Amino acid sequence: MSTIEHWIGGRFVGGDRRGPVYNPATGSQQHEVVLAAASDVDAAVSAAQAAFTEWSQASLSRRTKILFNFRELVNSHVSQLAELISDEHGKVLSDAAGEVQRGLEVIEFACGIPTLLQGSYSDQASTGVDVFSFREPLGVCAGITPFNFPAMVPMWMYPVAIACGNTFVLKPSERDPSASNYVAGLWAEAGLPDGVFNVVHGDKVAVDALLDHPGVAAVSFVGSTPIARYIHQRASATGKRVQALGGAKNHAIVLPDADLDYAAGHLTAAAFGSAGERCMAISAAVAVGGAGDALMDLVVRKANEVVVGSGRDPRSEMGPVVTAAAKERIESLIGTGEQQGAKVLVDGRGLSVAGHENGFFVGPTVLDQVTPSMDVYTEEIFGPVLSTVRADDVDTAIDLINSNPYGNGTAIFTSSGEAARRFQRGVKVGMIGINVPIPVPMAYYSFGGWKDSLFGDKHVHGPEGVSFYTRGKVVTSRWPHVAGPSEASFHFPTAS
Repeated sequence: MSTIEHWIGGRFVGGDRRGPVYNPATGSQQHEVVLAAASDVDAAVSAAQAAFTEWSQASLSRRTKILFNFRELVNSHVSQLAELISDEHGKVLSDAAGEVQRGLEVIEFACGIPTLLQGSYSDQASTGVDVFSFREPLGVCAGITPFNFPAMVPMWMYPVAIACGNTFVLKPSERDPSASNYVAGLWAEAGLPDGVFNVVHGDKVAVDALLDHPGVAAVSFVGSTPIARYIHQRASATGKRVQALGGAKNHAIVLPDADLDYAAGHLTAAAFGSAGERCMAISAAVAVGGAGDALMDLVVRKANEVVVGSGRDPRSEMGPVVTAAAKERIESLIGTGEQQGAKVLVDGRGLSVAGHENGFFVGPTVLDQVTPSMDVYTEEIFGPVLSTVRADDVDTAIDLINSNPYGNGTAIFTSSGEAARRFQRGVKVGMIGINVPIPVPMAYYSFGGWKDSLFGDKHVHGPEGVSFYTRGKVVTSRWPHVAGPSEASFHFPTAS
């Protein structure tokens, strides 16, 4: 059984503590991963600090050349990365490849760093005085990332951080760690100096060591809301800059004037793609007015048509969930929903896939007549479960969304421009889709939610990502021609 080690200072580093890495489709252990001690985190931060001195002073042209090299290497190894992701996460190959492609968009955005870091200049702001501004890197930045997107979410962070002149320590999920090590090799092949990008694997020991380390200037995190809140509080207490993206309960409201077949198809894909293990998955449908029964009939039919199987099987549209514990939790919540009065229209519990009987499979599940007090509505299930709530009108649906503690993403299906505009202005959510179920923005915009879906004031990638990984500096300069003695003034300086 192979061992997945840390990548520190341009080489692999082992350790004493180990954890299992499973193949969710078979239920069997396929690797073991080294779990970092605080000393391993310190070694990674030290390597990053040593590399920062040179990298932060590297020219924009040098940084850009390496980023373009890295972009080409990732693009030429999409299939290899997709296979690693599928084997450790469980998602189907096409979904895994799509994840890498979305990560590539952030790399491509970061390749434009010379323009993104352009400052401003005011000539002759005062007589003989010029004022200009620019942004500088912070130092060592850390990324703590979740299991559900082992390639894409880290790519939301480190390409922008490194392009801005920072060095980086990545702590990926210990459930699917191989993609991060593979990427480390691509960075080295691209010409990135040793120590600029490091990977430490581990659990809470590694996380806390990063949060407490005085050499870490900034922390980026994506995960559940309780952990996001914890990370924001603990890292902020030590003076670090923090962006911590938390959980979600993403709604999609469907109005009677919508194309219901279109809406049902997209609801099905958004709820069950990647087995529902997406922070932007639609987990709550809100059927408005007379749309309900007809919509449910279509959703049930489409849910029953989803092909569930191994991620490596090209016929599969949906794979297993990531662990046996996740499967047990999801099935338990479905049962609780049924006990609390929800109608189970499609039941994914107890699914067995031929040839993969020990895999962690949960089939597409559709619940109707869900109320906001039920556990299946209040909990972030993070599985292939679509809960349907009924609402009388669009304003009631908006109020329902706004009363939810999360504010990550939401969508509306309608043919009414007036209703769509009222929705987009009325919902208190960070990302909105109009006839688009998963409104993940392009890399040149920033990704992030509101309320309990974000702790910190900066979203990831895009312009806010550049702002997060840099700090501004303003210079006021004068180069006087001194023909004779000059006098300095003691009053407050003003422009003249």
